Amino acid sequence: MIETLGPGGAPPTARPTGRARTVVVSAIAGVIAFAALVAPPDLRDLSPLVLLRIPAEGLVGAGLILVSGTAARRGLAGACGTLLGALFVVRVLNTGFLAAFGRPFDPLGDWSFLGPAVEFLARSVGRPAAVAVAIVAGLLALALPVLLAWAATRLARHATAYRGRVGRALAVLAVLWLACAAFGVRVGPDLPVASTEVAGLVGDQAARVRAGLADRAAFAAESRVDAYRDVPGADLLTALRGKDVIVAFVESYGRVALDDPAVTNALDAGTARLRAAGFGARSGYVTSPTSGGGSWLAHATLQSGLWVNNQRRYADLMDTDRLTLSGAFRRAGWRTVAVAPANGDWPESGFYGFDRVYNSGDLGYAGPRFAFDSIPDQFTLAAFHRAERAATGRRPVMAELDLISSHAPWSPVPPVLDWAALGDGAAYAAADGSHDIPESVLSRDGARVRADYARSVAYSMNCLVDYAARYGGQDLVMVLLGDHQPAPVVAGDGASRDAPITIVARDPAVLDRIARWGWDDGLRPGPGAPVWRMDTVRDRVLATFQ
Repeated sequence: MIETLGPGGAPPTARPTGRARTVVVSAIAGVIAFAALVAPPDLRDLSPLVLLRIPAEGLVGAGLILVSGTAARRGLAGACGTLLGALFVVRVLNTGFLAAFGRPFDPLGDWSFLGPAVEFLARSVGRPAAVAVAIVAGLLALALPVLLAWAATRLARHATAYRGRVGRALAVLAVLWLACAAFGVRVGPDLPVASTEVAGLVGDQAARVRAGLADRAAFAAESRVDAYRDVPGADLLTALRGKDVIVAFVESYGRVALDDPAVTNALDAGTARLRAAGFGARSGYVTSPTSGGGSWLAHATLQSGLWVNNQRRYADLMDTDRLTLSGAFRRAGWRTVAVAPANGDWPESGFYGFDRVYNSGDLGYAGPRFAFDSIPDQFTLAAFHRAERAATGRRPVMAELDLISSHAPWSPVPPVLDWAALGDGAAYAAADGSHDIPESVLSRDGARVRADYARSVAYSMNCLVDYAARYGGQDLVMVLLGDHQPAPVVAGDGASRDAPITIVARDPAVLDRIARWGWDDGLRPGPGAPVWRMDTVRDRVLATFQ
């Protein structure tokens, strides 16, 4: 017999047998299914130690498959695998929400965050990259249930082929699971050997759905109670008549910002500069309904006097006729405007009672974009001033300004330019860093991210102080506040939801009115300054200045 030789005269390489291939593929299926069973809810906690756990759900599922008939076995395995894959997608979403917002995913209300997430990526790394990431994420979300269904089906087929051996192994593992559960055996601080991760995840999601449905009814009842609903305009805000009132939200300006000298030095210098210009300032804290993102929830909370801490409440609020803070000013005779440089079309703006909304395309900015593809805060303030406060023969204006230069990814930070030379923003083209592509927050080390964050907040506050000193006057009142704490990468896990709030005014009568609030002097509230929930601000302002 003539033997065929391989390349170079060597004997031919033996091909893997069908049995070997079967073993390898089944082992891969087993690893995939086992990882999906024992992975923690926050995948950032994933470690090799999870492989030492025994999943109760796997034991129960395997037992059911062993006692099922041939016809039911495939359907049961496929259904279990599909559910396991869908729950792994939920784990991925949980991980993302915990990293961005410091809370887990809400299956009822949080799907609406996916659009803003893509928009954030588009502004940070470019739209083509953001679209690519969204497509890949969508394909993975669809592929995971299919992959787990395949793995479960394959494992079920092999388990029934070796029914006796598998049954004995399951019995041993079940006894071991019970022993580990009884004695609390762990392989890590939050990793008991007797795992019930899947059951716990299902229970958590079901509890959130039940709580969400009950919360909707509770919010509807809260919305119907409003002490100011029918107060005539002549009786509203009488102590602020003739004043221009600016409510400026500084993106991500949270309590953690006051831990950085770059911010505290800017606030202390700003306080001194305001005093030199004849202004006083008083500061405290407000507790935001959100953290890390979801600025619109904070804006709606302050404006409505209701606790809008999720997207369901926000959507329901938009369908009411609730009197907002800007609506109260409008009823009392002010011209009301919103300046929202991050927004394009904003259909909800009608709820707030604004006479005019300036979106990103209305500000006349022709310069380069900085972090979050944003218009620099200094330009936003200047554009608002030109359009509103510099106009002749006008009424007093109440404005909500949403300042976004301190929005993640917090780099590059615009420079402060000569106000008189801002023009249409072309002057920013020569600024250092104006053409840099912002890096993802995840691509930088924590210390650098925190430093960039502090620099951006200091920039925003410096712009506000400069504006007051340059364009203030006896009749300017400013409310400066953060909408929420930054993401946990800056604020840390478990941080409070407190954000600084400050009132700046030149007229001492305004500051005398808020003396009983007990706020600290200056732009920087101390650690013991009063803390209010953000939903109490509307009624406190209306009561104090009535």
